[in-house]
Amino acid sequence: MLIDKIDWFMKVVVASKNPVKKNAVLEGFKTYFGDVEVESISVDSGVSDQPGTDDETLAGARNRVKESRSQLYSADYWVAIEGGIQAGEKDVLAFAWVVIYSAGKYGEARTASFTLPKKVAHLVAGGMELGTANDMVFNQTNSKQKNGAVGLLTHNKINRTDLYSQAVILALIPFVNQSLY
Repeated sequence: MLIDKIDWFMKVVVASKNPVKKNAVLEGFKTYFGDVEVESISVDSGVSDQPGTDDETLAGARNRVKESRSQLYSADYWVAIEGGIQAGEKDVLAFAWVVIYSAGKYGEARTASFTLPKKVAHLVAGGMELGTANDMVFNQTNSKQKNGAVGLLTHNKINRTDLYSQAVILALIPFVNQSLY
C-alpha cells in the first residue's frame, strides 16, 4: 500500500491585510520554522488610526491579536503589528509593536525607532495618519503598503518588511526558548 506524504504547515494568522506586515511575519517565522502558511485577516485595533504613544500602540497590537483569534480560531499563532509614534521633547519617533500569541503564551517586541522629519511630524500632530503624511511630503502613493517612512528616509537601506521582521523574530523568543519562559 502506498501512502502519500502529507505536508503539514504551521498556520499563522496576521491581523492585517497589509502585504508588508504579512511578508514580515512570513520572513520572521521562516527564520525559526521554515515553511509556514500565513493568512491575513482585517481586524480593528480599538485604538486611534494613528496611535500617538508607546502604550497606545502596544494596546492596539494586543487588541488586534485578541480580535483575530475571536474571528479565526483555527491557527497555531496569531500575530499583530501596530505602527505608532511618540512625541518627545524635540522630535517625534516612529516605531511598531509586534505581539504574538500561541497556546496561552504571548511574545512582544518593539521595532527600532527613528525620528520623523519635522514636516511629517507636523502633519501627524495635526491628526493625519503617518502613511498619508509620508505620501504628501515624499510625493508617494500608498507608501505604507510599500517601503514606508523607514524606507523613504533610509533610501531603502531598511524597508518596513525588514524593520518588522526583526521584531517578529524577537517576539518569537518565548516560543523558541520554551524552557526559559
